[in-house]
Amino acid sequence: MQSLAAALGHPATAVLADVVVRVLRITVFLSLGVFLAELAVAFGLVEKIAVVSRYLTAPANLPDEVGTAILTTTASTTAGYGMLADFRESGVLSDRATLVAVTINTFFGFAQHIVTFYAPVLIPILGLRVGVLYVATRGLVALAITLTGIAGGALLLDASNVGRSAADPDASPDGGTADPSATGSETDPADVLDDPPASRRTAVRTALAETGEKVRDILPRLAVIYAVVSLLVAYGDEILAFVGRDAAGVTAAADGFAGLLGLPGAAIPVIAAYALDTTSGATVIAPLIRNGTFTARTAVATMLVGGIISFAVSTFKRSIPFQFGIWGREFGTKVVAVNTALKIVWIAAALALLL
Repeated sequence: MQSLAAALGHPATAVLADVVVRVLRITVFLSLGVFLAELAVAFGLVEKIAVVSRYLTAPANLPDEVGTAILTTTASTTAGYGMLADFRESGVLSDRATLVAVTINTFFGFAQHIVTFYAPVLIPILGLRVGVLYVATRGLVALAITLTGIAGGALLLDASNVGRSAADPDASPDGGTADPSATGSETDPADVLDDPPASRRTAVRTALAETGEKVRDILPRLAVIYAVVSLLVAYGDEILAFVGRDAAGVTAAADGFAGLLGLPGAAIPVIAAYALDTTSGATVIAPLIRNGTFTARTAVATMLVGGIISFAVSTFKRSIPFQFGIWGREFGTKVVAVNTALKIVWIAAALALLL
């Protein structure tokens, strides 16, 4: 009994318990995203949503289904990604088209955090002027990434990168037009809405079955990667001590960035704190804004530098497990690389304008 109590009290057990909760939460939203994607196709909802989303998808040469996923991202990033994963798996999107769609998703994922974090938490800590300037800067960075995705789709995608669109039942998988004389069992998905309740129930059951199958494929990979990464993070100090390093590397990186950009010396601890936790960084810099150590511009620039350094931490802790879990190692690496590169490029551009 004592050994069981000791085992439950072990730090690794607490870490793994947290992993279970996190993976279950992601699984719920991922399942919701895949299920909504299947229903959107089965009930012809893509055509209705496409009235709005075509302004995004048409210039990027993406099918209408992708607009459903992009708008869903505003409510849940995980659900939006789940829908894109479903479209890629079913052949609606090629790998290149999926990368474009993920890039376009960026601003809509950011918009969700305005309501859940930036407005209720960060702006009150930083004050109205600096808080709004910081959120607006981050929003413009996210919008620039989304517009980059649209431009990339316009330049890089054609009919060979997308499969059959549910909103265009006459389209063939290669982007051409199906033979009008062909007689198959395929019908316009929108017709399902006019079918009797039994047919609608069948469509829902089919969507549930497809969702279960896809989640079963993703869940084991997601759980294993999150467990490994969480344990590495939890025992990071011990690992660094074993290899003869410590947290001074974060401070050294912050010192280098601050010196290069000509920021105040007080920026170094702020950057180090912000790189590890956004709220902590904002709490550290807030009194320094009030006493005049930082202007609004240098404060925002300092937090952006902290954001660049934090990519290494957040990418390892969250992005890699999430993306690898959804897409697999090979394609997940491409998604992480594109996301990180575009964020660094556009944040660097924002820093150039601020300073």
